[in-house]
Amino acid sequence: MIRLALSLLILILSTGCSTIGGWFGDSDNSIPPAELKTIAQPVGVQQLWETQIGSGAEKQFIRLTPALVDGRVYAASHDGTVTALDALSGQRLWETSTNLPISGGVGVSGNGLVLAGTSKGEVIALRQENGQEAWHAQVSSEVLAPPRAASGIVVIRTADGKFTGLDADSGEQRWVFTYAMPALSLRGNAPPVVTRDLVIAGLDNGKLLVLALTKGLPLTEKTVAIPRGRTEIERLIDIDSEPKVFADMLYLAAYRGNIAAIDMHSGNLLWNRDISSYAGLDVDARQVYTSDDTDAVLALDRATGSTFWKQTELTGRRLSAPVVTTDHVVVGDFEGYLHWMRKEDGRIVGRLRAASKAIVTSPVAVGDVVFIQGQGGTLGAFRAGS
Repeated sequence: MIRLALSLLILILSTGCSTIGGWFGDSDNSIPPAELKTIAQPVGVQQLWETQIGSGAEKQFIRLTPALVDGRVYAASHDGTVTALDALSGQRLWETSTNLPISGGVGVSGNGLVLAGTSKGEVIALRQENGQEAWHAQVSSEVLAPPRAASGIVVIRTADGKFTGLDADSGEQRWVFTYAMPALSLRGNAPPVVTRDLVIAGLDNGKLLVLALTKGLPLTEKTVAIPRGRTEIERLIDIDSEPKVFADMLYLAAYRGNIAAIDMHSGNLLWNRDISSYAGLDVDARQVYTSDDTDAVLALDRATGSTFWKQTELTGRRLSAPVVTTDHVVVGDFEGYLHWMRKEDGRIVGRLRAASKAIVTSPVAVGDVVFIQGQGGTLGAFRAGS
């Protein structure tokens, strides 16, 4: 959602390539947040553990996301704090103060690194075992997306329209690819998906880009959403959420555009729906779940895109992307609440205030356990049911 004063809007339109941020801006004509209703027959929701990671996002328009691997949770804050915790107990295993303005993170690599990028275009790699610095690299611009890594390559997306491949062992630059950015876009970059030696990313112009991981060479570029309207504001068509791969299908969502399913073998579009989403989506064996730009939550048939259910009790609450657990779909909101919905019908069955400030990034789930990082730096693990 765009929440801008007129003076700021004029300033943006008078410049060249610009971005809009608005998670914490004053409301204007946006949908007022729905009041929370009492839940009939709620499932029990419990906090497993909770802790504080530095100072959080510090009111920056950034989305810091925890990473979960091998029973550990890794997280970072804008003040440069990077922490490793035991996923079951929340016990702090190590904490490193990098003194860097972290704006994109965290990511992990197969060679045992925790990766983060900064607002000054720095990339830092810490060792997963102890938090010691492995290497430090410089890229061309601000890093707003978590780094992604596979096959010895770390992929960094920067705010100036570039993807950079770094050597995972040394941090040395292996390749750079630049794409043409629109005149105006929402602030933020979707992290790429790195799979099958491919780098797959949604772009600010509504296109899907596929690069070869080893060389950074473009393999294909496909239009997913077409800009509509007369003004640059009306023609915003960003894909700012991470694409999702399930089986042989790729799913992605565009702001003021579509949700689309693409066959990864043929590259053909299987289906698309005229649903606008900035937050993003998640997928399981049967359904695709998304929070749309009104903050309704929808479940779509994974094979056809038809709507199974639509949950509208949380409209205007600035929802995160959904995350799928064993039995539920979970979203965070602007007041730090987590909401559990039944997969079968979208009925809200659980709620807990997990953080004192907004939950902007998608929660992370393993089984029935949901991990969140709030904008204020709260990191916690929660579970619905016994």
